[in-house]
Amino acid sequence: MKILILKPSSLGDVIHALPVLRMLKKHRPEARVYWWVDSGLAPLLADDPDVDGLIRFDRKRWSKPTHWNELAKSVRGVRAHGFDLTIDLQGLARSGLFAWFANAGTTIGLGEAREGSRAAYDWWARPPENSQHAVDRYLQVLEFLRVPVDWDFEWLPKREGAASAIAKKLGASSGRWVALQPGARWLNKRWPIEHFCELATGLLANNPSAGILVLGGAEDSELGKAIAGSAGSRCQDLTGKLTLPEMVEALRASELLITNDTGPMHVAAALGKPVVALFGPTNPERTGPYRQRRSVLQNADLPCVPCMISRCRYPKPLECLRSISVDAVLQEVNARHLAGAYESEPLATVKFGI
Repeated sequence: MKILILKPSSLGDVIHALPVLRMLKKHRPEARVYWWVDSGLAPLLADDPDVDGLIRFDRKRWSKPTHWNELAKSVRGVRAHGFDLTIDLQGLARSGLFAWFANAGTTIGLGEAREGSRAAYDWWARPPENSQHAVDRYLQVLEFLRVPVDWDFEWLPKREGAASAIAKKLGASSGRWVALQPGARWLNKRWPIEHFCELATGLLANNPSAGILVLGGAEDSELGKAIAGSAGSRCQDLTGKLTLPEMVEALRASELLITNDTGPMHVAAALGKPVVALFGPTNPERTGPYRQRRSVLQNADLPCVPCMISRCRYPKPLECLRSISVDAVLQEVNARHLAGAYESEPLATVKFGI
């Protein structure tokens, strides 16, 4: 069987979808699985032992008519594969259209698919419960294939080359690394940078054996400089300096991640690393760190939380995040995580109607 998974973006969404791949390859080892992914995220899946091939999606280029010839060439290439099954885990018009172009023998998708994408499906999963996490929603598509979910897999296998590169960057200056992720795509997902700076100094004062890694893309470099300037020599600013696989391995080398609601949060959760997640406008029940709901700090007393919009309209801007104090974060870190009291929550049971 030849299978195409459609989940081009974002980083967190691709991480959430990986258990579908793992279960497919475990219980259908003869299957050859390909993945349609945004070119910027392709390094995450390149050389993955369970991925037989990548079909890259260049959204920015393909949105321009001058590059539609590339899109047509890609579509022809996908059809030439002769896929037996397409699994659409994006559930939007773009992925539904690509699923239709792929012309697989069977196409299945999500129960909450939108923008008319269901028109391309032969079967779709049951609509999810309101509080069901994205990971468990995606796993529902396995019902069609009678593939069980047993959780016996490695979510993100170690990449030795990236791990070696991180080991060289970190050296032997600290035995315990705490990672900070101060950036986020939405500005109103960002805990104030002055809070992160104060947090960094407090962490180092309370934990003499710890060092700090600041993670993020090149667009987060000013945030990284601010934190490193406050924390001093025991802080390494890695913003804009890591490849995607190196970021994964940096989190694997860390003891804890303190983060806004953004992609690396999901990477850390997939690695089984403790996460302290700072949430404002979004819903941690559906997209929080998997199996770590108790580690989410969110001011749910505000009438607008979660608003699920990218621009704050509250009379006191960003109050949902500003009201999360540095002391509250330090208390969570010291009481449950660096003190060794961390325990992940039980794995969810994915119920199939079969």
